[in-house]
Amino acid sequence: MNPILALIITNIIWGAASPIFKFALTNIPPFTLAFIRFFFAGLIFLPLAAVFWRKTSLKDFFWIILAGFFGVTVNISFFFLGLPKTNSINAPVIASSGPVFLFLMSILFLKEKPKVKVFLGMMIALTGVLTIVLSPLIFNNQKLHWGEVEGNLFFVLATLGMVFQTLSAKKVLPKITPYQVTAVSFLFGAFTFLPAMLKELNYWSLADLNLHGWLGIVFGVFFSSALAYFLFYYGVSKIQAQEVGLFTYIDPVVAVVIAVPLLGEYPNSFYFLGSLLVFGGIYIAEKRIHWHPFHRLKVKSENLKVL
Repeated sequence: MNPILALIITNIIWGAASPIFKFALTNIPPFTLAFIRFFFAGLIFLPLAAVFWRKTSLKDFFWIILAGFFGVTVNISFFFLGLPKTNSINAPVIASSGPVFLFLMSILFLKEKPKVKVFLGMMIALTGVLTIVLSPLIFNNQKLHWGEVEGNLFFVLATLGMVFQTLSAKKVLPKITPYQVTAVSFLFGAFTFLPAMLKELNYWSLADLNLHGWLGIVFGVFFSSALAYFLFYYGVSKIQAQEVGLFTYIDPVVAVVIAVPLLGEYPNSFYFLGSLLVFGGIYIAEKRIHWHPFHRLKVKSENLKVL
C-alpha cells in the first residue's frame, strides 16, 4: 500500500475521532471506552503479530512499550478527559502544533540554536495554540470558562504524548513489523487504563450502553485504533519522520465537517485566528507547512543512553 495514502486515510479517521468520541462519551465513561477500544484492537493484531513476528531485543521492546505509553496511555487519557470540557474541533488544531513542541524540545533538551526565522515561525504558531487554549476566557461566562481552558490544556498534554510516541516508534519500526508495534503497544496501553475503568464500573455497566456508546466502541476499536494506528505505523516505517506531520493538517477540516451536524459545534473567530497562526507560523519557520526537527532529534538522540 502507498504510505502517503495510508497516512491520508489515518488522518481522515483521526479528524473524525474528536467529535465522534465526544458524542460517545455522553453515554460511556472515558477509561472504560479507552480500555475496550485498545484491548480489542490489540487482540485483532495479535495473530498478525505472531505470524510476522521478528526477533525483538530488550531495547527494542522498551521502545515499543514507550510508544504505547505515550501514544495510548498519555495521549488518549488527556484526549478523553478534555473532550467533555471543551469543543471537540479544538483537539485536531492543537494536535497539529506538534512541531512547536518538537522545536521547544530541541532547544531545551538538545541545546539547538535555532535560526531567527525558525524561532519567529514557531513563536507565531505557539501564539496560535495559546489563542485557542485561552479563548474561553473571553467567550464564556465566569462559571464555564475555566473548565474549557482546562479541556484545551488536556489536548496540549495529549499532543505531547503523540510527539513522544512518534519518536519512540521510529526507533524500532525499521527493525520490526508494524503488527508487532501495534499489538504490543495497544495491549500495554489498554491495561494501563484498567484501574480507572474498574472504578468507573462501580457506577456504570454495559447494560447502560446506547447508540452513542456503541458508536464510540465500534469506531474506536475497528477504525480509530486498529485501522488508523496500523496505517500510521506503516506510513512512518516507509517515509521520513519529518514528512509525517504534513498529513495532520487534514484533521481539523474533517473535525469541523463532522462536528457541525453531530454536535452543533461551529468554529468561532478565535478558532480561525488560532488555526491561521499555527499553520502560518510553521510555514514561516521552514517555508513548508510540515516542519519537524526530527532529523536533528534523531541524530542527537542516538547518543542518549536508555536507562
